[in-house]
Amino acid sequence: MTRTQTIASPLKTTASLLAVATTAIALQTSPGLAFSSEAQQMCTGDAMRLCSSEIPDIPRVRACMVRNKAQVSPGCRAVMDREAAASASRKREAAAQ
Repeated sequence: MTRTQTIASPLKTTASLLAVATTAIALQTSPGLAFSSEAQQMCTGDAMRLCSSEIPDIPRVRACMVRNKAQVSPGCRAVMDREAAASASRKREAAAQ
């Protein structure tokens, strides 16, 4: 194994972990809520494909995913729709109190 391969492998692993964490944070419905593992699993590839230029700016990644919703995979779109509906429901409940 060459020195370049030795250095590149940990860098790729670190970059992948950063991408997954960033995607998960970007798909949160609100800052106080934990991201779902389903959102991470279903949307990481889409976020990397469509919004990698926005990483690590979380608000920009989130906006990019919403802007490109028509291009995300069906699974990611379903997760985004569910999380948006849950967020809207929470907001309605909070406003009613």
